Amino acid sequence: MGLLLIDQIRKLLKRFTIWRRRRLQERQYIIILSIAVGFSSGLAAVALKNAVFFIQSFLKAGALKGEESYLYLIYPGLGILLTVLVSRYLFKGKLGLSIPNVLQSISKTNSILPRSATYKSLVTSLITVGFGGSVGLEGPTVGASSAIGSNYSRWSRLNYQKTTLMLGCGAAAAMSGIFHAPIAAVVFALEVIMLDLTVSSMIPLLMASISATLTSYLMFGDEVLFDIEVIDSFMLSDVPFYILLGVLTGLLSVYFCKSYWTIERKFDKIHGRYQKVLVGSIILGALIFVFPPLYGEGFVSIKAMLNGDMQSLFEGSLFYDYREHFWMIAIFLIAIVFIKSIATTLTLGAGGFGGVFAPSMFMGSAFGFLFARSLNQLGFFTLSERNFTLVSMAGLIAGILQAPLTGLFLIAEITSGYELIIPLMITAAISFITARYFQPHSLYTLQLAEKGELITHNKDQAVLTLMQLKTEVEDDFATIGPDQTLGELVKLVSRSSRNLFPVVNDDGSLEGIVLLDDIRQVMFKPKKYDKIQVWELMIQHPDAVASTDSMDQVMKKFQTTGAWNLPVIDNGKYVGFVSKSKLFNDYRKILKDFHE
Repeated sequence: MGLLLIDQIRKLLKRFTIWRRRRLQERQYIIILSIAVGFSSGLAAVALKNAVFFIQSFLKAGALKGEESYLYLIYPGLGILLTVLVSRYLFKGKLGLSIPNVLQSISKTNSILPRSATYKSLVTSLITVGFGGSVGLEGPTVGASSAIGSNYSRWSRLNYQKTTLMLGCGAAAAMSGIFHAPIAAVVFALEVIMLDLTVSSMIPLLMASISATLTSYLMFGDEVLFDIEVIDSFMLSDVPFYILLGVLTGLLSVYFCKSYWTIERKFDKIHGRYQKVLVGSIILGALIFVFPPLYGEGFVSIKAMLNGDMQSLFEGSLFYDYREHFWMIAIFLIAIVFIKSIATTLTLGAGGFGGVFAPSMFMGSAFGFLFARSLNQLGFFTLSERNFTLVSMAGLIAGILQAPLTGLFLIAEITSGYELIIPLMITAAISFITARYFQPHSLYTLQLAEKGELITHNKDQAVLTLMQLKTEVEDDFATIGPDQTLGELVKLVSRSSRNLFPVVNDDGSLEGIVLLDDIRQVMFKPKKYDKIQVWELMIQHPDAVASTDSMDQVMKKFQTTGAWNLPVIDNGKYVGFVSKSKLFNDYRKILKDFHE
């Protein structure tokens, strides 16, 4: 029955493909498909947000009572354990897709994402965040929505460039559905997913983003994550403070990334899945017990800080009775600012699943509020705590994600206006520059960049990233042993169309190469056929390419040596040759496809 249904679906898809190729121009179909991706992604975002809200409301109903706040010790660890069990026994060990996985797919799997990613990311993040894991839902939602776009494109049999565009439409739709910020969502796809800004890409991205926002409005109504108005106008006298805020949020972004990578490496040293769960859950539970705002995404706490509501911020905390004391507020905020990155990494390292977008906003809001209130406490200044809280969020997004325009437009849209556009531009730009000075890559892109798997807006680098060494290796070179004679080499030459002959030992290792030009004179002297051995004629290759080298490394070796052919070695064994002419031909082909 199941096979029959699958067969029927395939036939329907085939008929639909034939029909749409006859009746619709590809440009028209891309727009229709982008709307479908936006609608589906909007539904996914709304469903996930509502499900998490329901779970957290149910669990926190008891935990927020003073005498029962110990439940904060249990919930996050329980969620992580359930996530690990679900991923192991239901999803074959796969948690789902996050933004780095999406970026990697663009360079390594032709933007093709597995169908299962559309639900795995949602289920595992739902459990982790629903039970209080200190991570965000934006990354998993982007992963699931990108998978939706990728698979819609696969079913439509579109090429790599269009599949990448649909993947980007899914990413934009996810952000738009969550925040009701369609412009920021499009900028996110261009800035973080690294899509190109062209007319052919802009319209589908906008349509996907708008349709996701409308879907979210239909499901949520007018309810949004933040219903914030900018009450205080921007004051020119505040510019020095926004500049300082930009520097400090940039440095705080560096701290977030450094602490994230340090703790992640510590978890890598722990052997055993359940040992990681135990260690991470105990520490995370203790941190959330002492500082309840670390529970979950933190948007409730962000709202509290935007409204200056210390009662809500301190609710369930051991320090609740001191919520009106400035020094306690300052110490509390400093603690949650610096501990949030630790809590986020503990959640992920222990086996939970989520993203870092919401933690970035949480840290930004807490730091901005602390910054403004501390200066106001001195009595010499009157800064808008709400404005600095909002602008600081943009600063952390710009620094941690290295996406200044995303942070700028997101805050502008969720405040329903551009009243703060100047301070947003100042702080986001300076934060980005500061963070970039200390670390050239974002939290999303560092590991991909180290592996040479990161697609960027640099077209040369992007094309090299899309090329794969294994497809460039030519293994039809006739090999000869070092102890064989010139006569045997001449026979080999007569049967070969190549002018280069690798000299290979019995164990498969490469000793050197023989060039046809080097033996042209001696090969016509039959008397020397039995007297000269191959090792006397061979030369050393100028360099070798390891099978694990990136294409960028390969091109640098060609540039350094000036050679037209370089041998490829895998664990000391000869594999074949890679030629400069083949590389350039394939480079031109991919570059052409990249721009079509």
